[in-house]
Amino acid sequence: MERTVSAADAVVTAPGTGVHLLDGMPRQRTAPLPVHPAADPWFPAPARTPRPAVRIRALLPLPAQTPFTFGYAAVLAVTSLFAEYADPALMHSLYQGSSTDVAHLAHDPLLVLIASALWIAGGPGSTYALLFLLALTALERRIGGPRTAVVFLLGHVLATLATEVPVGLAVQAGQLPGSSLHRLDYGISFGVAASVGALAGLVRPWLRGTILAVFGGILLADLLQFTDPLSDWGHLLSLAIGVGTWPLVRRWRRVGLGVAGG
Repeated sequence: MERTVSAADAVVTAPGTGVHLLDGMPRQRTAPLPVHPAADPWFPAPARTPRPAVRIRALLPLPAQTPFTFGYAAVLAVTSLFAEYADPALMHSLYQGSSTDVAHLAHDPLLVLIASALWIAGGPGSTYALLFLLALTALERRIGGPRTAVVFLLGHVLATLATEVPVGLAVQAGQLPGSSLHRLDYGISFGVAASVGALAGLVRPWLRGTILAVFGGILLADLLQFTDPLSDWGHLLSLAIGVGTWPLVRRWRRVGLGVAGG
């Protein structure tokens, strides 16, 4: 069978002979020029390493990404600034009126539970103020603002009731003096401890163990010092409440990522 040589097939001349080799030879395919990965839509350019400033910024609350934490932090900044410059006698009166002690919980539970969470015990330079920014920002980025508020309130409310109700019962039984009903108790620490516990369930195992070991160890050391055992028990209980929310916050995270939760 005769094969026709196409025009694309070059006529090859043997070197030094002048003889044309007309027999059709398979044409060699020319290798395409390499495409730079950045110019190929199927191979996008590698992502740039985020700058340190960007990484630090991601740890702090921002109005668009973490509105709940940002707004709450703004309120706490205002109340802390007011507490810094207000008359000490006025501040003592405000703290006492915001205290979630047994007497206030018996008469105005909703009011004092809200009011007590408007102050930072120890001021804006305290450890819990820093943990508030870091833990709630990270938690809100994972599960959203409303759900972060639920976790915070669970720790704040449940730990408060769990520590104050036994005081009221002990006073009724004559085990504690009546002055215990007016114990000064306010601040965000219970809600923050619960948020740290919940966040630990959403991070990698090695980081989870580190968070629980370090933070739990600090709370346990505070309890062993016996300076404020009721609050210290409340902090440990709040951390346990946060850990108890792991199935819930993990489901919330899956739903937030668009994955069916179980």
